[in-house]
Amino acid sequence: MTELVGRALRLTITVGEDDTWHHKPVHSEIVIRAREAGLAGATVVRGLEGFGRRSILHTSRLVSLSSDLPIVITIVDEANKIRTFLPHIDEVVKGGLVILDDVEVVRYVGTYDRDDAGHAHP
Repeated sequence: MTELVGRALRLTITVGEDDTWHHKPVHSEIVIRAREAGLAGATVVRGLEGFGRRSILHTSRLVSLSSDLPIVITIVDEANKIRTFLPHIDEVVKGGLVILDDVEVVRYVGTYDRDDAGHAHP
């Protein structure tokens, strides 16, 4: 059972949907690396709309279908684990935003162990 409560760091990485690393989406590579590093978890969210450094608006509205929507990867874990993980994303994230926030985890308990295939086991 995984448990994380109290002070932690939130790592938030924003990249473009079209960003790739060795022909794979950058966000997928980051999630794989986070799992291999034993971090508590990672969540990927696809943005509906956004703009970055060049102020180009990317949107999912039908009027201007963009294929490069913002992708946000969020990882929360103990500060030392997050800081140890940062070098693992340096080579992958070539454009985007990487931020750290101090957070307080109120509740996070992994209730199921999962095997390598992702199947839950109580």
